[in-house]
Amino acid sequence: MSTVIEQSVQARMVASAPRMETLPATLQYDQKDPFAVRMAFPAPATLEGTEVAWEFSRELLAAGMDGAAGVGDVRIRPFGYDRTVLEFHAAEGIAMVHVRTAELRRFLERAQEMVPVGDEHRFLDLDRSLTDLLGGPC
Repeated sequence: MSTVIEQSVQARMVASAPRMETLPATLQYDQKDPFAVRMAFPAPATLEGTEVAWEFSRELLAAGMDGAAGVGDVRIRPFGYDRTVLEFHAAEGIAMVHVRTAELRRFLERAQEMVPVGDEHRFLDLDRSLTDLLGGPC
């Protein structure tokens, strides 16, 4: 059984121009990091010309679909009937993308089938994490 879920989504970049550009993006959930979600944008879709990925909590994504959530680098909130806005704050500026809420819900449902909410601790490898934190075996 795979321990990683990936789902392609279409994100719409919110810009000052009236037309919103559609960007491919990939949502990823890894059972080995059960609290986190990763959203990646491919190199052609970024100003830097390299893939850009943001990691944030699965709980933040779930909360942000129902109401404004987040106070740091990633903020999420509903937008209209069928969209969710994800804001990514960096030193270079703020990127805002719209994603269909149904796509996000489908992704979260798949992640919750793999690791139910409240059971994340069962999937943590604390010995390995501690070893990595302390710089490997002595």
